[in-house]
Amino acid sequence: MHQNLHIIVAMTDDRLIGHNNSIPWDLPEDMQLFRQLTLGNTVIMGKKTFNSIGQPLAGRHNIIISSTAATRDIIHLCRSFDEGLKLADSFGHDIFCIGGRGIYQAALPLAATLHISWVAGEFSGDTYFPDFDMTAWQEFSRRDYDGFCYVCYQRKNKGSSNS
Repeated sequence: MHQNLHIIVAMTDDRLIGHNNSIPWDLPEDMQLFRQLTLGNTVIMGKKTFNSIGQPLAGRHNIIISSTAATRDIIHLCRSFDEGLKLADSFGHDIFCIGGRGIYQAALPLAATLHISWVAGEFSGDTYFPDFDMTAWQEFSRRDYDGFCYVCYQRKNKGSSNS
């Protein structure tokens, strides 16, 4: 487990996270929360997520995982998640995995913290957060917003009796 590795995601109860390489909902408060949590830290994302954002996220180390993308001066390009994680560790800040599905899949076994904005309502989409065992996580904090509920989860200790 990586103590400073976080996953941050907005998803519906059925784990929907995207539609046609974009976010299916418009929740400005969730975007503000995302910015507040990730600012000054390192973000790791896949090429499709980077392309959907359209530019590097200001005030953060941006690491893009891709075997085909061209490099830019203001981002760091890594060919694998492991390579990206090693580079992210060298910056000495918290690391936030921000999508997409493949990045989340690679980060789930290693992350210490999950930041989930549980989006209310029904949406159409084609991309879902990977299956994961919610019993391995313990709710740490919760806050209700208009249109979503933000919940921070910490990974349970492997040695605890709650397995």
